[in-house]
Amino acid sequence: MEYPHSQDMSLTWATLALIALACFLQALLWLRKTNNKKLPPGPRGFPIFGSLHLLGKYPHRELHRLAQKYGPIMHLRLGLVSTIVVSSPQAAESFLKTHDLAFASRPPHQAAKFISYEQKNLSFAPYGSYWRNVRKMCTLELLSNVKINSFKSMRKEELDLLIDYIKNASCQRVAVDLSAKVASLSADMSCRMVFGKKYMDKEFDERGFKAVIQEGMHLGAAPNLGNYIPQIAGLDLQGLTKRMKAVSKVFDSFFEKIIDEHMEFKDENRTKDFVDVMLGFMGSEVSEYHIGRDNIKAIILDMLAGSMDTSAAVIEWALSELLKHPGVMKKVQKELEEKVGMTRMVEESDVEKLEYLEMVIKETFRLHPVAPLLLPHEAAEDTTIDGYLIPKKSHIIINTFAIGRDPSAWTEAEKFLPERFLGRNIDIRGRDFQLLPFGAGRRGCPGIQLGMTVVRLVVAQLVHCFDWELPNGMLPTELDMTEEFSLVTPRAKHLEAIPNYRLHI
Repeated sequence: MEYPHSQDMSLTWATLALIALACFLQALLWLRKTNNKKLPPGPRGFPIFGSLHLLGKYPHRELHRLAQKYGPIMHLRLGLVSTIVVSSPQAAESFLKTHDLAFASRPPHQAAKFISYEQKNLSFAPYGSYWRNVRKMCTLELLSNVKINSFKSMRKEELDLLIDYIKNASCQRVAVDLSAKVASLSADMSCRMVFGKKYMDKEFDERGFKAVIQEGMHLGAAPNLGNYIPQIAGLDLQGLTKRMKAVSKVFDSFFEKIIDEHMEFKDENRTKDFVDVMLGFMGSEVSEYHIGRDNIKAIILDMLAGSMDTSAAVIEWALSELLKHPGVMKKVQKELEEKVGMTRMVEESDVEKLEYLEMVIKETFRLHPVAPLLLPHEAAEDTTIDGYLIPKKSHIIINTFAIGRDPSAWTEAEKFLPERFLGRNIDIRGRDFQLLPFGAGRRGCPGIQLGMTVVRLVVAQLVHCFDWELPNGMLPTELDMTEEFSLVTPRAKHLEAIPNYRLHI
């Protein structure tokens, strides 16, 4: 007897078999094409799926481990995609400086396709005139020094609110969820810069800003079969596309509301926020590209996610390391006592004088890179580096986690030692390739100045205003430092600590 759905099932299996055959033939053709050319060393992998199984729960750590065996320029096949993993400062310089133009584009990306409106955002847009013009707009209208300085009083207002909250907790001797509070502070600052005002979590989605943006970040980083075997993307075997569409729907309805509000309540006397500026471009031609609502929503999401999640994660990791190393915390506080004094709070103008704090932040970037694999690059053409073929359309992964542990650049790399930067003028803007928190070259992050302004000020203020101790008698050595892999990699467990107000105000 034939069941009613048996014909459908046989069709599904037939489709899968045809896809598998097509994938296998494509892999054979690729192997024949590259057979006479020297690819970088790396694991062989399985037919069709390649080395996807090697990525594990923490791909940055697994790729670091593999690079120790195969070298700083390593080749893997992830599905049907030729992938090059870069794991040393010297190799990173070859890809991001010497041959920067050849690797300045982004590959097709399922999460960016669904969540970022067909990769119309700054982060994932392919290299070209559209990307160059969008980057120019974003830099001038939100990320320039003039714009960053114009938000100075807003940053102070939001940080003062957090300090007042923590002072109350200090009086009651209760623990503060620093992860949640820093995330909320970062979200409020970002909303005021991008939207012109704060929004309550419930106005966005019942899960709140942070949760939905983190979901988007997780989906963006998840090893997705659709990215690596495009022929089966439509089957959504992992259920990731369904989740991407759900997240996209939340963002889209919220951004539509924001745009409608801005268009409805136009006020020439009101200071223009980022959305106002972007709406000024709507309907215009940027190079040969038309700027519509989807472009604006994609760029808004980029600015919001980029300014929120990254800053919060760096602050969270810096505070974690200071709590884990009380001696380092005391040195930071001593510097603050000498440069700022105990009778006032930290001002933005103070942070440039805080040399030891800067070493702490650099060491945090090295040990806990916020984006451990940066965003993938794509090879625009066949390129030869160190005698190896880097095939056209290859995905290039820069493993900043591995670079931060390269023994040729760093001694005792697993230890948190801010003093390692003493007398070493190592730049974080992409000129020194042993430390690449913001990437380098054409696709380096344009938000460095904004991010560093927020990180320095918030860490300095929280450490200057309060002494901190771990709850429930926990010893510093017992603090759990487990991470959660994502495009932006935060702590797996929230950081909680008991504050004690220390200023004489």
